[in-house]
Amino acid sequence: MDIQLEKLELMKLLLETENPSIIKAIKKVFHKEQKDWWDDLPNSAKDGINEGLEDIKNGRVHSYEEIKKEFGWK
Repeated sequence: MDIQLEKLELMKLLLETENPSIIKAIKKVFHKEQKDWWDDLPNSAKDGINEGLEDIKNGRVHSYEEIKKEFGWK
């Protein structure tokens, strides 16, 4: 079936419905599709990432070479 025709049929069904639960379910489908991975992270992870970004912004960083030297890695 042609995608444009399917869209038109869905629009017709949506316009004709008076059932709020159907509208709510359709909205939920679209919101899931557009969901950002950031929203799924726990706050502790978000806080850690934001802290790391703040460290970078303020120059509180160490190179990989510095870390290797500090821990005796080759």
